[in-house]
Amino acid sequence: MFLSVFDLFKIGIGPSSSHTMGPMTAARRFLDEIAGDDWPRPVGAKVDRIAASLHGSLAYTGIGHGSDRAVVLGLAGQMPQTVDPDQADGICARIAADKRVSPPGHPSYRFDPATDLVLDRKTPLSGHANGMTFSAYDADDRLLLRRIYYSIGGGFVVSEEELQRMKAKGSVTTEAKRVPYPFKNAVEMLSMAAKSGLSIADMKRVNEETQMPREELDAGLDGIWSAMKSCIERGLSQDGIMPGGLKVRRRARQLHDKLQEQWQQNRPNPLLANDWLSIYAMAVNEENAAGGRVVTAPTNGAAGTLPAVLRYWLHFHPEADQPSIRDFLLTAAAIGGIIKTNASISGAEVGCQGEVGSASAMAAAGLCAVMGGTPEQVENAAEIALEHHLGMTCDPVGGLVQVPCIERNALGAVKAVTAASLAIKGDGVHFVPLDAAIETMRQTGLDMNEKYKETSLGGLAVNIVEC
Repeated sequence: MFLSVFDLFKIGIGPSSSHTMGPMTAARRFLDEIAGDDWPRPVGAKVDRIAASLHGSLAYTGIGHGSDRAVVLGLAGQMPQTVDPDQADGICARIAADKRVSPPGHPSYRFDPATDLVLDRKTPLSGHANGMTFSAYDADDRLLLRRIYYSIGGGFVVSEEELQRMKAKGSVTTEAKRVPYPFKNAVEMLSMAAKSGLSIADMKRVNEETQMPREELDAGLDGIWSAMKSCIERGLSQDGIMPGGLKVRRRARQLHDKLQEQWQQNRPNPLLANDWLSIYAMAVNEENAAGGRVVTAPTNGAAGTLPAVLRYWLHFHPEADQPSIRDFLLTAAAIGGIIKTNASISGAEVGCQGEVGSASAMAAAGLCAVMGGTPEQVENAAEIALEHHLGMTCDPVGGLVQVPCIERNALGAVKAVTAASLAIKGDGVHFVPLDAAIETMRQTGLDMNEKYKETSLGGLAVNIVEC
């Protein structure tokens, strides 16, 4: 199965790829369906009112994750990659006051967020924990069209019919495309690398270049890193209380200033690399929690781990350059594609092992690759990082992507660097294959109680309140 690097690294707004970017994209898809001719409607019937309901994890943590706001923005015609985070609240306020949405290219529709957007915790949808229903009515409130969509992680959105087709093929992923190196697991990846003599990044590049010219690919990769770097820099420049009601204060800027002071004084700090990693990751995830622009890597909830490791590479390794940044991202995307194809990157499906665990594995692989690791060492690095996130629950306090999510990204980055360092000091031979760790994550996710899978019904989400 081929997943492009741009499938895994999407630019959008926080705080969640599944709960914010996904619902916004689904709302836009519904608008496109309304405008199309591919659905039967009575002669002369016109859509006058739109309604939506969120189910499962989207209903339980939708307010904290901004899912309700995302649906409103999507029905207003906004898209995750282009919406201005600074304008989002104003757009939603106008729609709430007018009780109408007027997306570009459409007539004005009746839509009152207070009554037409329901967080339905009682009616789960069978396809996935992140389910949404959109409905269109005529002026007499007769139902004209109803569609179900699922946000399956990392900003991916599929219709009910698309999800059924994917499950029938045995993999919840995008449609297969013909590429020269169509590895769907780590065993195939290593076999193809051995036969071709290419690195994982080189194979991924060849696959990508069947879809676009090299110049376009490199520009896209540079754009991904530019967005990641901008997010780090903005996160390091901001302070104050993050939204949502928990009154959690941003810490990245203050910690960064202290670390800069130590750096200038040339004071010894044996934890220096870990400190920088943590601050970079926290800066991204504080920005994500505030609804800023981030890059799914592979999700918003795990958006800080990989950029932190990449920034660490540039900070501490003098050999780092632009081509190595591209190789890092290509290698990470190859590993992320294998994980998504064979397990999940959705916290609502498998817990945070699928989000920060996947991000740490991707970052470890990317770092190992640019440090000169062989394909076997890269696979080992990814396995080490993923193995030591197995069983991690997703239990956001208050349904917000703040506690424990922000610090969890920092520790995921530290684990990624440690995993890469361990792997590159070995010969690539190791006991647990990456494919076994991925399958274990999938099975663990199936066994995990629903209250630990992004519903805020268990774990820290309830115990921190009781304390």
